Amino acid sequence: MGRKLYVGNLPYSATEEALGTKFGEHGRVESVKVIADRDTGRSKGFGFIEMSSDSEAQAAIAGLDGVDFDGRAMKVNEAKAAGEEAGRRPWRIRRRRQLVTPVARPSPEDAEPGLPKERSRRRRRRAQ
Repeated sequence: MGRKLYVGNLPYSATEEALGTKFGEHGRVESVKVIADRDTGRSKGFGFIEMSSDSEAQAAIAGLDGVDFDGRAMKVNEAKAAGEEAGRRPWRIRRRRQLVTPVARPSPEDAEPGLPKERSRRRRRRAQ
């Protein structure tokens, strides 16, 4: 069990001070980070809390998961490491077809004389 916790479903008005006092009821809080939008500075609705020990983190999960915070039920879980995937495939695998380098084709200048130049797919469709 880790000491770092993920807190989701926060209201957009959530501040680090308010979240720290809420979690302070269950143990000593070492750090609080509410993730904010880069352009507007408004909360994105989630954040991270680091507790001083594993037992305090477990107590905070048990005591605050599903509890109302400014009209919204908080979701409190153990935070996953940055490299861990949460059931989603990385974008490179999803978009693998676009990342494959195309096969080198001979240029039209290298074609043998007398043979027609290779047409693009769109032109081939129109020609048919």
